[in-house]
Amino acid sequence: MIDLYYAPTPNGWKISIMLEELGVPYNVVPVNIRAGEQFKPEFLTISPNNRIPAIVDHAPSDGGEPFSVFETGAILIYLAEKTGRFLPTDMRGRSKVVQWVMWQMGGLGPMLGQHGHFALYAPEKIPYAIERYRDEAARLYHVLDTQLGKTGRFVAGDYSIADIACFPWTMTHKAQGFTLDDYPNVKRWYAEVRARPQVQAGLAIGKFVKEPLDEEARKNMFGQAAKELAKQK
Repeated sequence: MIDLYYAPTPNGWKISIMLEELGVPYNVVPVNIRAGEQFKPEFLTISPNNRIPAIVDHAPSDGGEPFSVFETGAILIYLAEKTGRFLPTDMRGRSKVVQWVMWQMGGLGPMLGQHGHFALYAPEKIPYAIERYRDEAARLYHVLDTQLGKTGRFVAGDYSIADIACFPWTMTHKAQGFTLDDYPNVKRWYAEVRARPQVQAGLAIGKFVKEPLDEEARKNMFGQAAKELAKQK
């Protein structure tokens, strides 16, 4: 059994989709990030970066004590290696998939996250910040579109953790003011991935909250609470 510490966000969806794709038993442990539950000591022992998602594997492959993993790229690789699925075992194929997972972790997710923050959530609209991150998000969509044009179907060859990593962030395209008509290869890939029953099941876990953020939620989600926590240490 795997415990999934989860909130319905693009990063949370990565792991709920992966677990649904694998068909392994798992238990959802909701983490209310608006209420600051990600700062609780018991959660920090599992995810020291106070971010969701994280997992605890109660049946690790070494037969030892329960094993916790945080950071979505690390979780995806861990689960893929545990089950032997969605990550090639040959050197070249494996490296290509891991490269695109790292691209998502270091680029697509953070840049779309920053654009979303400044364009949608920041109380003060800063044109420079919005333009800077929108331009970078557009560049990354173009990179993804070019790659999908080369492979013809999925990000790194066959369907893999590279697709599972990238897809949830592209789900934010409408809210962030992008149209996939500008990226025809992404549009085709997006439709195919979203149609997968396992993807739909992973997205259905929990409810994505679209209501406006109150001051306490802003504090918990955008860093002020973390800053206060650091001062206490």
